[in-house]
Amino acid sequence: MEKMTIATQARTAMIDITAQIDEFMAGHKFHRGMCYLFVPHTTAAITINEHADPDVKTDILYELNKIIPHDDNYRHGEGNSAAHIKASIIGSNLTLAVENNRLQLGTWQGVFFCEFDGPRNRQLWIRFIPA
Repeated sequence: MEKMTIATQARTAMIDITAQIDEFMAGHKFHRGMCYLFVPHTTAAITINEHADPDVKTDILYELNKIIPHDDNYRHGEGNSAAHIKASIIGSNLTLAVENNRLQLGTWQGVFFCEFDGPRNRQLWIRFIPA
């Protein structure tokens, strides 16, 4: 398993990491198979969505923050319950097809690391599963 470090800059953010993953794979000569991505944090997540228009990620974060506000009389003592809830809803892993050292995504799709309790230095774990 490989590990990638992601430095986040805000409490909540969606960071397009598609190019970083493609570069990472190219350096490992991984030609065909599956790429498994896992976020080992309870207040961060990973997802696929449109990366052509930055307003999409802005809208997603806006709606998540609206329905799961930071302060809402949560019982968890650390003050980051909203981050835990958002991470659970979005999810902690993806499995993607790889062909010719590149993720196989739709025209408008990108991979986003989702920060819900930042800023922090985070990890993304990557496992290549050859065909």
